[in-house]
Amino acid sequence: MNETEEVAVLRLGHRPGRDNRMTTHVGLTARALGADRIVIAGTASKSKSTIEDITSRFGGPFSVELTDRYRQLLQEWPGIVVHLTMYGLPIQDVEASVRADFESKPVLIVVGAEKVPFDVYERAEYNVGVTNQPHSEVAGLAVFLDRLFEGRELDREWEHATHRVVPKATGKLVEPADEE
Repeated sequence: MNETEEVAVLRLGHRPGRDNRMTTHVGLTARALGADRIVIAGTASKSKSTIEDITSRFGGPFSVELTDRYRQLLQEWPGIVVHLTMYGLPIQDVEASVRADFESKPVLIVVGAEKVPFDVYERAEYNVGVTNQPHSEVAGLAVFLDRLFEGRELDREWEHATHRVVPKATGKLVEPADEE
């Protein structure tokens, strides 16, 4: 990955009251697995504040935006658009091409909730299926980001964290982060 490039996630179809938890998990997965930001189409202020809270405690950088103009973002995106859909080409068949494009262009990953409008399929350079079976959009995003970064996102350094998770074989421990 070229360090100047960006990976953004566009969450489409957020249904308030129904998708709050799923949208939050899409955002947290995007953050944890290497994306730079998420743009949520719709009214999702609760998800936005939860993701921002986690980012402020466990580090970033990562930003969260709400929009009611997702089509404008899609049309003006300066790089490649990848739409995650079970109807797309198998990830294992297109991941090398996506990575090659990502070396010089930012990537916008579209993750839907409800039925995605057909113009998204048409705008995307890649319609990608992480299996062609129904499953969670969170799982699809996680697998896609891991393939995009080839596992490097797992060693990411976090900035400005106030807390950190201490890896343990059993139990759990969260402690204040040492700011240097």
